[in-house]
This record gives sequence, structure tokens and C-alpha cells, in this order.
Amino acid sequence: MSEAIDTAELGEKIVNVLKTIYDPEIPVDIYELGLIYDVFVNEDNDVKILMTLTTPNCPVAETLPLEVEEKVKSLDEVKGAEVEITFDPPWTQELMSEEAKLELGML
Repeated sequence: MSEAIDTAELGEKIVNVLKTIYDPEIPVDIYELGLIYDVFVNEDNDVKILMTLTTPNCPVAETLPLEVEEKVKSLDEVKGAEVEITFDPPWTQELMSEEAKLELGML
């Protein structure tokens, strides 16, 4: 019997990893900040993450996507990971979770 990993379960593990990555200028993780638009996991456990940055000129534009890729790849179940940056739709504060808004004193 082969060990099939539930993609939803793997998705949760990926989200937990994403919650350990912080924008260095904002004390909130990138997931709660609303920078992660989507996480795709295929049947081969290859992962594609669609994310954005707070601004196109973000100082971590080069390093943050690499950090996301490396940390997601570190999960045993993940075969490969790719991060795609998009600015459509552009990031706004409305994309932040209630938790992030509370953390930043916006509620």
C-alpha cells in the first residue's frame, strides 16, 4: 500500500511554514500579512506559491521569494517548490488578516 499524502494536510503544513517567515519591516508573518495569494500542490507533491510583495520596490524583493521557496522545500513531503511573484491584484491593507491588523494596531 503506497503512502498517499493528503494534499490538504500538506497544504496546512505549508501554511504553517509560511507563518514562520516575516517581512523584515513589519512584525507580522507573510501569510497573515496577505502576501500569499495561493498555494498549489499537485499529485507529485510539487508546490507552486503565488505571492505578492507590499510594493514592487520592496527591499526584500530578491530574498523573500527565495526564503519562501527554501523553507517550503525543507518539508520532507515536498518534492519541489516554485514561487511566482505577481502584482495583480496589487497588495493592499485589506488583504491582511484580522490578527495582523490587531498586531499592527489597525483595529
